[in-house]
Amino acid sequence: MLKCRAVWRKLAPLARSASTQCRHNVKTALNNGRRQAFVPATHMSTGPAGGGGSENTLYVVLVGAACLGGGAYAYMTVRGDSKRYEERISELASRSAKEAPESQPPVAPEPEEAAPTSEESAPVAELSGETESASEPVAEVPPEAVEEAPPVVEEAPPEPQAEVLEALPAVVESAAEEPVTEAPPAAEPETVQEAPTEPAVTSLPESAPAPEPVSAPLTLPSHAPYLLIGGGTASFAAARSIRARDPGAKVLIVTDEPNLPYMRPPLSKELWFSDDPSVTETLRFKQWNGKERSIYFQPSSFYVKPEELTSAENGGVAVLTGKKVIQMDVRGNKVKLDDDTEISYDKCLIGTGGVPRNLQVIEKAGDEVMNRTTLFRKIEDFKSLDNVSRNVKSITIIGGGFLGSELACALGRRSSETGLEVIQMFPEKGNMGKVLPEYLSNWTTEKVKKEGVRIVPEALVKSVAFKEDKLEILLKDGRQVKTDHIVAAVGLEPNVDLAKSAGLEVDSDFGGYRVNAELQARSNIWVAGDAACFYDIRLGRRRVEHHDHAVVSGRLAGENMTGANKPYWHQSMFWSDLGPDVGYEAIGIVDSSLPTVGVFAKATSKDTPKAATEQSGTGIRSESETEATAVTPVASSTPAPVMEHKDEYGKGVIFYLRDKVVVGIILWNVFNRMPIARKIIKDGEEHADLNEVAKLFNIHED
Repeated sequence: MLKCRAVWRKLAPLARSASTQCRHNVKTALNNGRRQAFVPATHMSTGPAGGGGSENTLYVVLVGAACLGGGAYAYMTVRGDSKRYEERISELASRSAKEAPESQPPVAPEPEEAAPTSEESAPVAELSGETESASEPVAEVPPEAVEEAPPVVEEAPPEPQAEVLEALPAVVESAAEEPVTEAPPAAEPETVQEAPTEPAVTSLPESAPAPEPVSAPLTLPSHAPYLLIGGGTASFAAARSIRARDPGAKVLIVTDEPNLPYMRPPLSKELWFSDDPSVTETLRFKQWNGKERSIYFQPSSFYVKPEELTSAENGGVAVLTGKKVIQMDVRGNKVKLDDDTEISYDKCLIGTGGVPRNLQVIEKAGDEVMNRTTLFRKIEDFKSLDNVSRNVKSITIIGGGFLGSELACALGRRSSETGLEVIQMFPEKGNMGKVLPEYLSNWTTEKVKKEGVRIVPEALVKSVAFKEDKLEILLKDGRQVKTDHIVAAVGLEPNVDLAKSAGLEVDSDFGGYRVNAELQARSNIWVAGDAACFYDIRLGRRRVEHHDHAVVSGRLAGENMTGANKPYWHQSMFWSDLGPDVGYEAIGIVDSSLPTVGVFAKATSKDTPKAATEQSGTGIRSESETEATAVTPVASSTPAPVMEHKDEYGKGVIFYLRDKVVVGIILWNVFNRMPIARKIIKDGEEHADLNEVAKLFNIHED
């Protein structure tokens, strides 16, 4: 730019003289019509000596070329500087947007306002008195801007980024004011350009890493090689089985409960007999043998966080709590959660369990009745009922099965301490009337009464109403019961909500997902636990709602998901304890409508649930006994006494027959003999004398 100005000052007089001479010669030629005469050079105000047409033409060409070249050079230089300025400002604004967003608006428009034009050459000529400043680094900047800009360039580099950004608007504003007085618009981008150049390079990188610690939010895995729907016993058993056969497997359990997988039996058994006032928070209990344990299968440290499952080098088991699978795409191998999250899978297990049934008369009775009714199933139900039992005077349990009888005994034991009235009503003649023979059901009913429970047998509920702060239960025979709270323990409905979207078959007779002997519903979908209606190769199609079945079926499904291809032949068992002194274990089909044969003996102090847990070391007996295998039993040599059905049934064995073949066995206060019972059912033989078969259980030995 400085060289162009110097050349222009030298060539300007020549251009003016050449222009004057050309106009004079043309005018003379037109007027005289003869060969034009050259005007002496001395007649010109300025110009070279000697004159001459060729010399004038040369001067014109040189001057014109110099003007065009100088103008083009000036335009290209200013345009390049403006472009670099815009790039610097854009980079500066993008890197500092988070820390100083307010500085971006005034800086961004400047490049457009300061863009140079072809008129640059005219105002540049006015800077005739500024040739001395050509040696300065910012010589093209007006004097006022030059005086203000250097301090910014010198002081900005060592200052933090925030201070540099604060200085930029001031420089822009001072440059913007210059065109109003002397400075041309072309000087504006140069003033702004030089000030931020160095700070943009030196200061910004120091603070640029600041946003890096803010990491992106962790996301849930979009794919799980093994996806287990449901967080109950079946899913946990399957996860443990999968990891045993495939140590590097990545297993994701999705459950709508807020808790990690836990065992349900203590909710209606041992937890109610705990002396710890904080048992509802700790969920730890003492077993009948005095040992303490948690209701959870494993602590939280056992599991991998769901968002870390994909990157887990050695795989693991992750539990996604509080999420419900609402849709299943079998063809696409993916599921949809209630928050619209989609997770794909390679193999899937459905272990959704079931939901407690309720009586229609209660559902239709209104909110006041429903708010005072508990459907017992989960940890939250245990906590709620425990709180209710401490704040009301009367609780009525509707249902005489396993759950209803266990809760009646548990609450009845508490009634002796708090004065709580506990009522149990059921349509049968006695407790567990659908399972036990009538004589044993009646004996059990008397046992429950001794626990402080008022029994209302053969009770069919007609209506329930809320009147005068009490629930009034009207029975079909006209009897009426008033109570403060109701516990409905009338069975379980298998959860088959995914059947429609998945296109899976639901059994019309037993309910639940219909699966084959390997627990498969599809080639890569298995079902286990309460929701599975499976084919028992010995007893036919069945559906079982017990803890041990969840353990056994979950374990088998996990093995088959890893390629075992095993059929379901292992008969699961179930057990029930009416306190620490009376309990039983059962296997197979136990239905009071079938013919039964019972063999009993005198019980000793060893024949109680408490003694059984002391021997096995665990209150969850299925966890130990399902690992055992039966050997050829050796019958006791002690003769079996002929037992009539007396009033006392200390211990014994009850056989359930179908076509003279044993299909079910109950061990009454006889423990740790389940492998023998399992083998008898598996053999499927017809026995002429079941008294001899009872000797296999050694019930007559002390």
